[in-house]
Amino acid sequence: MFDFIRYANVWEDADILCEALAPSAKQGRILSISSSGDNVLALLTLDPQEIAAVDLSGPQLACLELRLAAFKELDHLGLCQFLGVLPIQNRIKIYSEKLKKHLSASAQTYWEGNLQTICGGIIHAGKFERYLKAFGKWVLPLIHSRKTIDALLKTKTREERIRFYTHRWDTWRWRLLFKVFFSRFVMGRAGRAPAFFDQVRGNVAERILERSRHALTEGQTDQNPFLHYILRGNFSQDDLPCYLRPENFDAIRSRVDRIQIFHGEADQIIQGPFDAFNLSDIFEYMDPDRFETCYKNILKIAKPGARIAYWNMLVERSCPASLRSEIVSLNEEASSLHAKDKAWFYQKFAIEQRVP
Repeated sequence: MFDFIRYANVWEDADILCEALAPSAKQGRILSISSSGDNVLALLTLDPQEIAAVDLSGPQLACLELRLAAFKELDHLGLCQFLGVLPIQNRIKIYSEKLKKHLSASAQTYWEGNLQTICGGIIHAGKFERYLKAFGKWVLPLIHSRKTIDALLKTKTREERIRFYTHRWDTWRWRLLFKVFFSRFVMGRAGRAPAFFDQVRGNVAERILERSRHALTEGQTDQNPFLHYILRGNFSQDDLPCYLRPENFDAIRSRVDRIQIFHGEADQIIQGPFDAFNLSDIFEYMDPDRFETCYKNILKIAKPGARIAYWNMLVERSCPASLRSEIVSLNEEASSLHAKDKAWFYQKFAIEQRVP
């Protein structure tokens, strides 16, 4: 189903994505999965010549268009207020008087039929965000007190984080309720979609629990916007996603016209060639045959030396064997970046480069 907002935010770390694509992106052409648009906007900090943002979902592209309009018309404070990071009362008026005029006909039609979504702040409008908010509001209080949650988010050394997780956080309630809430069954119906698990083998909740242990011990829990959103229901003003950081605002705002929007599948964009690719985690939703076809089509529009970045969450995907002579796998660099990935749910981050 592609007739609603599934993801109101991009749950992939733009910082490691930008670092991975930087060597080939400056003044180059980037093909990027759009989703809600966060990482498309973040990629503008690399100063590309153009970004082709593509998605199968019209509502996801409408999210990107509304963000682009907000960058054009609002200052940084107004942007954060309109999107929902900060409170404000007149979002619909801002939309009608300042932003609507910048939208395509299809995006206008979508938002006119979903004004209440705008009223609540569009970063909270996705099915996945409602799922995570339910965890933070209803499940987490059954596991830990507000005092313990606040303590988790405080600055600690690695040794202190390990000790805190082992002795205060990793309780039997945490493990039990986490495994129920993030099970294949519950997440497939309340958070993602059952079809997203067609290619998945093994215990979903166990794998996500292990990645969460890694994030809460090895990662900086006080500097993780994704963690803050899950635990508190919103981003912290002091720890924003890449595209919303004040230091990136002017650069992104001055380059928003470099984004071209396409409705469809990533490998059907024929306006190549491209220097860099952000393919999100699209490969793990494909069966092996479709994955190989998609990858082959991507290579057809990739320049020599182009970098291809993507994530594996629950399904192992890497360049198909039949195409490996055409790429170089940058495994060491990818592993180094994955080790500091703040969107910790993913099992692997991949960087592959078209043979020069």
